[in-house]
Amino acid sequence: MTANEKTLATFETRLRQMLLRFQELKKENGELSQLLESNKKTVAQLQEQLTQKQSDYDSLKMAKMIEITDGNLDGAKERLSKLIREVNKCIAILSDDQ
Repeated sequence: MTANEKTLATFETRLRQMLLRFQELKKENGELSQLLESNKKTVAQLQEQLTQKQSDYDSLKMAKMIEITDGNLDGAKERLSKLIREVNKCIAILSDDQ
């Protein structure tokens, strides 16, 4: 085998190796693209679930606040009536001074 034939054989071998590696990388790229798409769908679903859970949490929080307010409704009415009486007294005192 001459030097040119040996160089040509080496070149041919390297070219085949490069083509095989290219095919492997192309396949891996396709798999990674599919994985990326799958992950994007998962993220979108999780975002949607997070939004729903946040909405549910806000509704629950509002319900708890209403529940607490309803329980203290009589106390709140009494405090409000007391404040109104005090304001009326202040208005009466100011009216008498003028």
